[in-house]
Amino acid sequence: MYQIGSLVEMKKPHACTIKATGKKANEWEVTRLGADIKICCTNCDHVVMMSRHNFEKKLKKVL
Repeated sequence: MYQIGSLVEMKKPHACTIKATGKKANEWEVTRLGADIKICCTNCDHVVMMSRHNFEKKLKKVL
């Protein structure tokens, strides 16, 4: 399961690219838990907030 500070991978990659590899970034850090979940891209610090139900549908794996 995931907790605050956990790194997660979503099904679809984020639009930002990693400069070293040129690939799409897909690693997010969980920063808030509750009815809504807030995640932050580890590459560009973009923040996304979504419902727990939506998050669990889009979650691929916990790293």
